[in-house]
Amino acid sequence: MQPLHHITAGPLSIAYAESGLVNGPPVFLMHGFPYDIHTYEEVMPRLAAAGCRVIVPYLRGFGPTRFLSEATPRSGEQAALGADLLALMDALALPRAVLAGYDWGGRAACVVAALWPERCAGLVSLNSYNIQDIARAMEPDTPANEHSLWYQYYFHSERGRAGLARDRRSLVKLLWRLWSPTWAFDDATFERSAPAFDNPDFVDVVIQSYRHRFGLVPGDPALAGIEARLAAQPVISVPCITFDGADDGVRPPADARAHAHRFSGPRSHRIVPGVGHNLPQEAPQVFAEAVLELVKFP
Repeated sequence: MQPLHHITAGPLSIAYAESGLVNGPPVFLMHGFPYDIHTYEEVMPRLAAAGCRVIVPYLRGFGPTRFLSEATPRSGEQAALGADLLALMDALALPRAVLAGYDWGGRAACVVAALWPERCAGLVSLNSYNIQDIARAMEPDTPANEHSLWYQYYFHSERGRAGLARDRRSLVKLLWRLWSPTWAFDDATFERSAPAFDNPDFVDVVIQSYRHRFGLVPGDPALAGIEARLAAQPVISVPCITFDGADDGVRPPADARAHAHRFSGPRSHRIVPGVGHNLPQEAPQVFAEAVLELVKFP
């Protein structure tokens, strides 16, 4: 990866990698949980070679990104992720960009695309519409889908918090394997990302995120206005390319009709065979090509 930069953005000092032309079309690549910016190690140079300005930040609670104040709640709620991305765009003086991501990072991109569409030139999102419907979070899913969410229910208990704190690397590595069963990553690949989970706020941010999405804990009061807007499940109007990995161990693939009512603009939905939950790292060429489609979108 490129050398890291640091910038104050909202309540954070955000660490990020950057590559490409300073005046090129800006692209933000947003990683998920439990991953880091190395997800985009092979996507970033492809986009930079095509003339883009590529920015890949560490999310709150990951890597060298830090909270500026001890008083700021260590929230991982969806409003926080979207607000962080918007604050980073403001700090870098980038009024508009293509936003691409998956999991937590895809949620951040979806939040900005839905609430501030003028800031989003195009959206690439794994698992399509990735804004949580917290009001309906306690409605049970199918037994098979509930089984795949075991880690979320584990994090609801103090036993889960203690387990994550005690052996976060083993837990994360297990999730990588379960979520991408056809991705034969090696130990070296995992070890490049593993230091990101040593962030001192990692456990608190993760636990709050998985409790807040089920309505079990309050959010950051400073973000209540954004959460209220997200509760309305706003439609995404910007040009979109959405993906599902055919072998995703977290969310089973769905056809375009499953989320069609959440998109009002141009949208292409694609299911990628042989790929799990970490699409940019498992199939970097596919992901990069989708981003470039939106960069060139008229």
